[in-house]
Amino acid sequence: MSTPARTGAKATVLTLQQKKERGQRISVLTAYDFPTACALDEAGVDAILVGDSLAMVVLGHETTLEVTMDEMLHHARAVSRGAKRALLVGDMPFMSYQADVAEAVRNAGRFLKEAGMDAVKLEGGRELADTVHAIVRAGIPVQGHIGLQPQSVRRQGGYRVQGRTAETARALVDDARVLEAAGCFSLVLEGVPAQVAAAITERVRVPTIGIGAGSGTDGQVLVIHDLLGLHEPPPRFVRQYARLGEEIVTAAQAYRADVEAGRFPAPEHATSMSEAEWGALTATLGPPVAHEG
Repeated sequence: MSTPARTGAKATVLTLQQKKERGQRISVLTAYDFPTACALDEAGVDAILVGDSLAMVVLGHETTLEVTMDEMLHHARAVSRGAKRALLVGDMPFMSYQADVAEAVRNAGRFLKEAGMDAVKLEGGRELADTVHAIVRAGIPVQGHIGLQPQSVRRQGGYRVQGRTAETARALVDDARVLEAAGCFSLVLEGVPAQVAAAITERVRVPTIGIGAGSGTDGQVLVIHDLLGLHEPPPRFVRQYARLGEEIVTAAQAYRADVEAGRFPAPEHATSMSEAEWGALTATLGPPVAHEG
């Protein structure tokens, strides 16, 4: 059943900008498939990110580095078929934009042209200003991502909070300003001290979306598997709103027990032939195979 949220106006990059200007918080969640996208759209979240976290929470990799463009596009298409109201952002995977600006523009375009996304997200600071500018110039909205960058986990020495010192925090502020000037419509701030995230938010005109960055940003994003308790253990910054992983185990155990005990399927779960048709069939089948033991 549709709700007013699901049937409301399509969210755009302008929608997020207007919410920042009005002081309204922005809600973002990840999705990787059709039913989840439908549910999040009906829940009324402002934006859905088809994140490269797909690599870890859906495909079982250790990092986000392994996911490919084809895999990202495959899941992005499923999400776009389900979500019709939320702003849809496709996460550009590792090495789809770092090596060559022209290739970055082409790959970004694929998210819109082939997968129905409204925008793309990429990780990096001022070193990607030219890439961001080129993608935006091609008519593709870009969301930046600074702070802890999972695609740079090797360079950053693991999943470590960034910007703990005055020097590194100032570098993040400068990165945010450069990315804004390059044309980013929004910035994800991940894994930075709350004071730093708030300082960046106060010094850029575009919306900031925090994850593990405190409450001083314009909005928040979480990985849906973390929120639902499907990916254990959750990071420290996650609030679990459900424990579906436990419920799935309980349901699967009950199913297994019913199958083993012969309780499922019951007669109401099956269909039957008419007696006449069954009799006509059995007359042609011959005797059943004898089983030993």
